[in-house]
Amino acid sequence: MISNWLSATLARRNIHYGWVMVAVTFLTALISAGTVGAPGVFIVPLQKEFGWTTAEISSALSIRFILFGLMAPFAAALMNRYGLRNVTLLALLIVVSGLVASLAMTQVWQLMLLWGVVIGIGTGMTALVLGATIAARWFLARRGLVVGILTASVATGQLAFLPLLASLTEAYGWRPALALVCVMLSVAAFAVLMTMRDRPSDVGLRPFGDEGTEPLPAPPPNTTPIMAAALGTLRDASKSGVFWILFATFFICGASTNGLVQVHLIPMCLDFGIPQVQAASLLAAMGIFDFVGTIASGWLSDRYDNRKLLFWYYGLRGLSLLLLPFSDFTLYGLSLFAMFYGLDWIATVPPTVRLTAQRFGAERANLVFGWIFAGHQLGAGVAAFGAGLSRTMLQSYLPAFFVAGALCIVAALIVLAISRPKPVVAAAA
Repeated sequence: MISNWLSATLARRNIHYGWVMVAVTFLTALISAGTVGAPGVFIVPLQKEFGWTTAEISSALSIRFILFGLMAPFAAALMNRYGLRNVTLLALLIVVSGLVASLAMTQVWQLMLLWGVVIGIGTGMTALVLGATIAARWFLARRGLVVGILTASVATGQLAFLPLLASLTEAYGWRPALALVCVMLSVAAFAVLMTMRDRPSDVGLRPFGDEGTEPLPAPPPNTTPIMAAALGTLRDASKSGVFWILFATFFICGASTNGLVQVHLIPMCLDFGIPQVQAASLLAAMGIFDFVGTIASGWLSDRYDNRKLLFWYYGLRGLSLLLLPFSDFTLYGLSLFAMFYGLDWIATVPPTVRLTAQRFGAERANLVFGWIFAGHQLGAGVAAFGAGLSRTMLQSYLPAFFVAGALCIVAALIVLAISRPKPVVAAAA
């Protein structure tokens, strides 16, 4: 097996195989997230070719965002039951199948089925839950750093490929750009097949940072039905006010990032006379700043009060969204927005993951966070549709940006209602 040979080779150089898991997960998340972000480039070309309205296209993207989130808790249960590699490969296969089929679509219902339902389910089978599971299983030390790196890959992937896809779309059309996405997903699937393993024991190792000498016990067989594991966790977690605060703030997080800026910033820039490639480059710059900001957030969340971090993250994001319409959409104003907003794009994830683990226990953290992440994507779906409706009905995206900014201020305030976290055992969840 390649993984065993690679593990032995790295061991001779004193490198833990867990970092290979981080690398392959980073690659997979980066490319999968690029799939999530790509439709923002295709909105205008689809309108020109098929005559679909912004609201119709946004409806398909809303379905995808919602399913992307709703799949998260079930994805965690699937990974616990069937293993990381098997679930990740299946997810990539579903996404590629949906994208290939969409190359021939001509009706709006086909867009909703393929880009909404199929790709929503496929991308949702990994989402942020995969990175959280890798960090928990493969690392005892530096978990915060790993969560930050893998979280950054998700947001960065949603933005980093946009200039390339925009250039291809402008030169050759949206279909060649979409075909390139399929090729990249196939490369990620091959890397997963060759190197991803479920647990350190699969390659004869202990988690990174575990200096113990006693043999690790084999994981207990997981026979809990998928629906029962996911819904049972929701039933228990929903009794806690902390869960609902985290759910609500993550709803606002999704509404102010994926559903709004990722989907609609490019067409909004076109409304102000900014070329599509330049607008896509703006989103790519946000991805670069996000990579730095999210990793820094992971480092900070290990050292400071996570509630206060979230207060500042949501508050500053809200101010940036409220001020964007007053930037006059000049190169200078948009560049400042890209830097300021990009640093805060998804910095909320590491503190939210840590609060979830502290309140609900490490054993159920990925399942509870799956439901909180579902709130994130519900917010993204509402914003994706709402902003598209605003553009169709009011001929402007600006009301949607004002609403999102105000909601972020609300999130900054309600997160302070969480009392200081006290670690609990899983059974107390």
